[in-house]
Amino acid sequence: MLHNQIKSDIKQCYENLSNQLDNFIPRRAQNYLVAEIAKTLGGEYHAKHRMLVAEAGTGIGKSLSYLLGAIPFAVFNNKKILISTATVALQEQLINKDLPLFNRIYPKEFSFILAKGRQRYCCNHKLETSCSSDENQQVSLWDEKPKKSDLDILKRMLIASESGKWDGDRDSWPTTIPDRVWQQIVADKHSCHAGLPKHRDCPFAKAREHLEKADVIIANHALLMADIELGGGIILPEPEKTIYVIDEAHHLPQVARDFSSAAASLKGAANWLEKLNQSVGRLAELADYKKSGRFQTALSENIALLIPSLRQIANSIDDAQFNKDGVYRFEHGELPAWLQEEAKGCKDASKKALQALGKIHDLISERSKDNEILPRVGEQALTESGFYLQRLENLEKVWNLMAQPNKDKGAPLARWIEKSPDRENDYIIEVSPLEVGHRLDQLLWSRAVGSILVSATLRALNQFDYFCRQAGIFEKEATRFLALASPFDYKNNARLVIPALPLEPQADKFTDLLIDTLPEYLEGETSSLVLFSSYWQMNQVADKLRPLAKKNRWELLIQGEESRHIILKKHKENCQKGKTSILFGTGSFSEGLDLPGNLLKNLIITKIPFAVPTSPVEEAHAEYIESRGGNPFLQISVPEASKKLIQSVGRLLRKEEDSGRVVLLDRRVITRRYGKALLDSLPPFERVIEHV
Repeated sequence: MLHNQIKSDIKQCYENLSNQLDNFIPRRAQNYLVAEIAKTLGGEYHAKHRMLVAEAGTGIGKSLSYLLGAIPFAVFNNKKILISTATVALQEQLINKDLPLFNRIYPKEFSFILAKGRQRYCCNHKLETSCSSDENQQVSLWDEKPKKSDLDILKRMLIASESGKWDGDRDSWPTTIPDRVWQQIVADKHSCHAGLPKHRDCPFAKAREHLEKADVIIANHALLMADIELGGGIILPEPEKTIYVIDEAHHLPQVARDFSSAAASLKGAANWLEKLNQSVGRLAELADYKKSGRFQTALSENIALLIPSLRQIANSIDDAQFNKDGVYRFEHGELPAWLQEEAKGCKDASKKALQALGKIHDLISERSKDNEILPRVGEQALTESGFYLQRLENLEKVWNLMAQPNKDKGAPLARWIEKSPDRENDYIIEVSPLEVGHRLDQLLWSRAVGSILVSATLRALNQFDYFCRQAGIFEKEATRFLALASPFDYKNNARLVIPALPLEPQADKFTDLLIDTLPEYLEGETSSLVLFSSYWQMNQVADKLRPLAKKNRWELLIQGEESRHIILKKHKENCQKGKTSILFGTGSFSEGLDLPGNLLKNLIITKIPFAVPTSPVEEAHAEYIESRGGNPFLQISVPEASKKLIQSVGRLLRKEEDSGRVVLLDRRVITRRYGKALLDSLPPFERVIEHV
């Protein structure tokens, strides 16, 4: 049961909130969400499985709800809160707006911090080494010889770091740091640890100190997955001491899938293994031959097995099997016999090589701590061995997954080969799970103190089933589910118009029809957003409409022609000046785009956002469902389209006083059997369905 002190703190917060905000309007749905979060965490619905899954429409105030419902409970019970988001924008909102506000209204002390992964920080020692006057030392770990501009930016970073003007955080550097440069100085778990003198004041170590003291930690889904894949409690607090608030929760399954995937090149890996082989003797000498001799032998022997195997696999691949995108996918995840045997060999060799290098690395580390070798020499060696350890870990993960036999139960792994975009005649081996729900349940939900999952879009076709299957929520009876409608007056403030068009989107002439039809629905509207299903179609339509736009003094702003930030800035300036402004965008403009008031009055969706299963993972998932007698279109495509369509129409009304029109140029919502379910899952707009 919820302790009376927690109830009192929540009530006090709410009273203080109404005093803090001049235009505060109590919202029934928000109050209900706060109460349900607190009761779920208090164990009132289930003593052990404390999980709430809440779809809360735009305007309810989700972030303030979970701060009100969760922080008093966590502080009273001495638990940590981890708020995980999918976007930087929401993180910034929480850190800069919502949490400072809550700090003012909450009667007790609490602290909060933004957490970032190790890869967002530089390693001071690597930075120093990369700027060394020794040219050989400078370039030893680069895949290609660095450009002068690369070395110049590194020198500027070193000066800024040493003078205290830069904290080593990639995001706080004033200009974009190229990936090839950042990879040379990024902190890594092998060579960057506080046991070594040069690393005691490193940027990541300082950030970790602050993290451990904070009550509320803001992270992204990628960092959350990185931590639990390591076992939990490595970067972030332990799951057993943590309440998880997963905002923008509909993104979590995809992030989890990405983290369980692996990829490595063939000839590229053989090349860096050759470089490692040339360094083995020197590293073993620093580790002390008496102790490291057998590890040196094991490492050299397994590198000698890996290099010809990787090159042989590359040479045995038949280019004729690749599709137009340069991908060859193995049906049902089953490898041909020859590759299955090669995979087993690469798995064993990469595992043994990783173990041997790990032992050499540890011995060098011990000798560095005991001052048996010069600190500068030891740390340079640890940087180098740490660099190769990371690469070997990835190589071992790839071949371990490739060699893994398909299980009798559950979905197989998707396995495919892709032509390398960077190296001619090289290939990338890639592996990905199809379903990650069981892994999320095992690593996260079953261990957490409590879990609150929220988003504006969690249901598909008015059901939570699709999301539960993706996210591994199997204890449905013990889980609390809420679907809270937005407070907006959709019926009176917005219309959904489905025009009487003679063609449906799959028709050959549909793009021509869009070119002819769109002007009718843009005429007389000051602020419009047109969402397309593909860049190709968007650009075709844009090119044909430019003369008309120029004639009518419309400003067309096309996604991809300038950065998203610049396009939206121009759109806002146009609207403020009373100019007709029209945004053309694809799927990424259907989520996270906030255009309140006069910034958007007219939303046109050219097509139901069905995703064509073109990626190897999507193709493999559809293949798996078909093999079990299912229908991938109804089981994957329609639920996904439902979610995306809800997100798309959600661009129109952002505040309670907003109004406007949605035009859907896809009559399949009327003509197809699944159409009614798609329509019924949308907000309750006034519907205008024109008859052909």
